[in-house]
Parts: sequence; C-alpha cells; structure tokens
Amino acid sequence: MPRSDSNPMTSTERRAAISLAGIFGLRMLGMFLILPVFALYAKTLPGGDDHTLIGLALGMYGLTQAILMIPFGMASDRFGRKPVIIVGLVIFALGSFYAANATDLWGVMIGRALQGAGAISAALTALLADLTREEKRTQAMAMIGSTIGLAFAVSLATGPAFYHWIGVPGMFAMTGVLALLAILVVKFVTPNPGKTAFHSDAEANPARLGDVMRNVELLRLNWGIFSLHAAQMAMFIVVPFALVRGGLDAQHHWQVYLPVLLASLVLLVPVIIYGEKRGELKKVFVAAIALMFVAQIGLAFSMHLFWGVVAALFIYFVAFNILEASLPSLVSKIAPPEAKGTAMGVYNTSQALGMFFGGLVGGWLAQHQGFAAVFAFCAGLMGIWLLLAARMVPPPRVKTQMFHVGALSADEAQRLASKLTVFVGVEAVTVLPEEGSVLLKVSQNGWDEEGVKHLLQGGH
Repeated sequence: MPRSDSNPMTSTERRAAISLAGIFGLRMLGMFLILPVFALYAKTLPGGDDHTLIGLALGMYGLTQAILMIPFGMASDRFGRKPVIIVGLVIFALGSFYAANATDLWGVMIGRALQGAGAISAALTALLADLTREEKRTQAMAMIGSTIGLAFAVSLATGPAFYHWIGVPGMFAMTGVLALLAILVVKFVTPNPGKTAFHSDAEANPARLGDVMRNVELLRLNWGIFSLHAAQMAMFIVVPFALVRGGLDAQHHWQVYLPVLLASLVLLVPVIIYGEKRGELKKVFVAAIALMFVAQIGLAFSMHLFWGVVAALFIYFVAFNILEASLPSLVSKIAPPEAKGTAMGVYNTSQALGMFFGGLVGGWLAQHQGFAAVFAFCAGLMGIWLLLAARMVPPPRVKTQMFHVGALSADEAQRLASKLTVFVGVEAVTVLPEEGSVLLKVSQNGWDEEGVKHLLQGGH
C-alpha cells in the first residue's frame, strides 16, 4: 500500500541514505582529491617526464571502473549487497595503499587500476533501493548526488593543501584508511536489508540493454557525460602547470579553485530552478555546453596569462556544475521507467570510460602536440556535443513516482495500468508485476495524486 509522499523518511531510511552517501562521497574524494595536483606530483617520479603516462595513470581508474561496475551490481544480486560492497572497499583500499607506496609512475598506475576495480557504485545503489520505500528513493538518491557534488568541490579546494601537508602518497594512504573505516560503516551503521530484490529503477537489467542503446536521446546524453569527464581528465593534466607558470605554487592553487567554485555554485541553483520550473531545461542545457566550449577555447588561448586561465576556469566550473546537475535529471525524464536503472548503468559506464579516454588522449596530446592541443581536443568534444544537443527533443516536463502494490498477476497488472492512464497528469504507466511496483511518469505542472493513491489504496 503506498504511503503519502508527505511522510518523512523513517530512521532506517535516513541511516541508510546518510551512510551510503558517505561511502559514495569517500570514493569520489579518493578520485578527485588528487586531481588538481597529480600531474605536478607525477613529474617527480620515474616515468613522469612522459605526459602520456601521466594521463594513463590519472585515467586508469575509469577503465577498470567501467569494466566492473555493472558486474559488481549483478554480483550483489547473487552474493548479497554488503559482502560485495566490502570486497570492493577492500580492493579500493589495497589500490590506495599500493599507489601510496609506488616508486614510479607505473606503480601508481597499477594502484589507480586497483582503486577503480573496487567498482561498488551499482551495488551501493541497489542496497539503497533495498532499504528505502519507492516514494522515498528519489530523495535518497538526491542525498547521494549532493554528497558527490560536495566531495568534488571539497577535493579541488583542499587537494593543494593536502599536497603540501602530506603529499600525494599521503593522500593515497589517507584514502585507503578511510576505505577501511567505510567497511565498519557498512557493517555496523548501514542497516541490513530485510530481503534483496531486483529494482528496475536502480539496477541494470541486461535484457533492457538493447532498448537503452537504441534510444537516440539517451545516446546523446551518454556522449555528453563521456565528453564532460574526458575533458575534465585531459585539462587537469595541463591546468596545474599553467597555474605554476603563472607564478602560483601548488600549495596555493586552492586560492584559485575555491573562489571560482563558490562563485559558480552561486549561479547553479537559480539556473537549474529556471530550467525546471519554466520548462526551459533544453535551453539551459545547450547554453551550458556552449559555455563549456567557450571555456576550452579560452584556456587554449590564455595558457600564458594567469588571469586569463582563472577567468576561463570560472566559466568552466559554471558550465560543469550545470551540466553535472542536469544530465542525471534528463536521463531520468527520458528513460523508459522499466529501464531507468539500466539507462543509469550505461550512463555511469560512459562517464568512467570518458575519464580513461580523456586521460589517455589528453596525456598523449600534451606530450606530442603541446598543451594548447589538449584544450583544442576538449573544445572538439564540446563542439560535437553541442551539435548533438541542439537537435535533442526537449525533455518532457515529467517526474517519476513509484508505488509498491504487492504481487500481481499479468492480467491484474494490465487492468491496473489501464485504470491509471485515465488520471489527469499521468503521462506514462509501467506496472512491474514481478516487483510489485507501479512506476508513473507524471506532469510537473500537476497530477491527480490523490486519485491515484485512492485507487491503489482501494485494492485497485
């Protein structure tokens, strides 16, 4: 029986969401904390005179992450959520300690590959789905998204300071210790699920993969997240050197990153609200891609101008924050409800592949063609994305609502779906009898929420 959306999260749901968001944040911290200083550190290691190897070491995390992310999620269905998550955290910690003790760039690369091999994102999401009611799952996912965004901002702002205090090896070791502490959180803080079940909205289903891969609008978004993170990895092979050339030593790079990040975040909320409330999400989205293109061109032409680099970074972070916040929302709006988990799995895999590709190509270009070529590459990615996004169908002004209705036969599910389609504001109905769930795409301008709940509470 569905519960009112006005009901707050239960204590168990809050504990699950907060603890799992913390683990997500830890993983992002481990990935992002070294981002603003890694290239400078790598230059001091044997092999660090080759920017191609620097890029590979930075991006290797993404390759193993992309390969193992969905298999880890599937393994959690078979062997249990917590055991798989704990194994992943152990692998992640081992990779962190290996990288911390590496004496050359190849050793760091192996450590980064091991870090990425602890690919527990899908298993964490599945555990969260086990521990939350359908109508509270979006709220819990939003908590995780906010934590990831905060981890990114904190990492860029504090990474240079940690580099000065403990160096990159110390940062790797700290990440490893935090991963081991996270195991204790999983074991003793995160609630145990009453039962493990498959959730179409949160997990990848191989049977739905073909539908997702044939959806042109989803492919545009997958290219977008691939390009966004490829450009991010590539540019941070170069940007630290540009700031040093501008006269700012590495330990003070936070004096650039912190102000531009805070200023860009101030602009984020009103822009996203405007796009969602006014139905102008496509306009905001395309404008942000265009802004990202401008930022990359600006970086290419201002490499030797300190304040030019700072101005271009501000434009970059404005665009990055808008796009990073918009893309998951667009995937949710466009994906078929029964394939939402699969669509997000492909999306997350595309993101990880982008990190690897950007590190590899950005490093090669920096080594063989010069730093400006890296930003030309990034601008090219953004230019292709801009052309693709300009042709996208404006996303429907809908949101997803989920309800648990209990086990249904195929005939009962079909009858229930027919009844639900007549309610005002209900744009699409998917009934999953094997999961006992109803997924509705409803209008953001209002829908007959009470009527739907009355039908579902009345035994259909």
